[in-house]
Amino acid sequence: MKKLFLLIFSVTFLFSFSNHSFSQPKEGETLEKIIAVVGSEVITLSDLNASLQIMAQTHPNMDVPDSEKQRVYDSLINDSDMRKRVLDALINEKLVVAKAMEDSVTVTDDEIEQRWEYQLQQYIGQFGSEKRIEDIFGMSLSQIRNEAREIIKKKLLAEKMQQTKLMNVKVTPREVEEFYTKYKDSLQNIPEQVELYHIVKFVDASYKAKEEVYNLAKIVRDSIVAGGDFAAFAKKYSNDLATATNGGELGWFPKGKLIREFERAAFELQPGQISLPVETPFGFHIIQAIEKKKDSILTRHILFKIGGTSEDVDRAKDLLKSIKDSMSSGKSFEDLAKLYSDEKETKGFGGYIAKTSLQKLPPEIRGIVEKLSDGSISEPIVYITDKSKSAFHIIYRKRTIPSHFPTLENDRKDIEEMALNFKKINQYEAWIEELRSQLYWEVKE
Repeated sequence: MKKLFLLIFSVTFLFSFSNHSFSQPKEGETLEKIIAVVGSEVITLSDLNASLQIMAQTHPNMDVPDSEKQRVYDSLINDSDMRKRVLDALINEKLVVAKAMEDSVTVTDDEIEQRWEYQLQQYIGQFGSEKRIEDIFGMSLSQIRNEAREIIKKKLLAEKMQQTKLMNVKVTPREVEEFYTKYKDSLQNIPEQVELYHIVKFVDASYKAKEEVYNLAKIVRDSIVAGGDFAAFAKKYSNDLATATNGGELGWFPKGKLIREFERAAFELQPGQISLPVETPFGFHIIQAIEKKKDSILTRHILFKIGGTSEDVDRAKDLLKSIKDSMSSGKSFEDLAKLYSDEKETKGFGGYIAKTSLQKLPPEIRGIVEKLSDGSISEPIVYITDKSKSAFHIIYRKRTIPSHFPTLENDRKDIEEMALNFKKINQYEAWIEELRSQLYWEVKE
């Protein structure tokens, strides 16, 4: 049960998004079969089937010869016990979202955008390119992003609710030792790991570079206002490749589904009006309102990205090189990271990324780390945080930890984390049982 919960929770976003209904049923089509209701939310048969497919593909039983894979896959998909457990996990997540809304938990536009950018990079790594993603989902990247916002919002609400509920859970030294004593025989060897740190520097566009982009956007806007064709200018100038070929059209979107700065400017326009350049984390936009209703709007835009100049890029890389060189004078990498890194999530921990096996690293990073010896630092390499920021980082391979059986003497921190996660899962399951007794839910099938 615990393993199933953890796995489902890690992939829910994927199957929710990949199976999300982006349009209304066409005439003659039947509505999807509803198999469960949680508050005002429904779970459809296709939701369940999509999650079952992902669960089956990642199940340990699939580690068989290719000739056996289809048989094992079919048996997993049709296993009644597994279907029930997966449905329970879907119900549980919706209960958590309902509780978050009841408790007035909030999610900001920036948080949604950051999660989208992270997920997009995961998709690019999985599918190879933005174009391939568009082909798979059958819509432009901008449309995917805007349709995904509500799904992301619910995922973040669930995460925040869980964090609030479990943030104060701790384990005592005695609990760690009791956990190790009880479960030692079922623990696996920790594989060989590398301990990695990094220092990140964003490529900050100079005032001059930003001014040049704004001026270009203003010139294009003035040309359109003077009688130029918006769609033609979008095809020629827009850096939003997903909409440029369609004249910059984004489609209809309700309030709350667009970037805050973009939405504010768009709703101030009357149909046919064109905005002055509007700045968002993605750059400057020229926006035209095509049609507008009280709570939704049809727009098109031309995006001008604010890219750092070659001098800005060189400045970021040179700074990282000088930081690397200062290690030769005996300075600690962790201390330098606390001073100079631009990534707030790792800066306070001395740039610590993780202790991990090489096999778990992305291929492009694994190739670099494999060539580093313990105690050495990479040259500056591109670091993808989100599409609105260009960055470089240097990676420090501090040490290699051989494969070994975990012991309290050498791996207390790892074992403490296992014990803490185990305790959190137990408390989470107890909390879910409370929610099931307090909130409305019903299985229809």
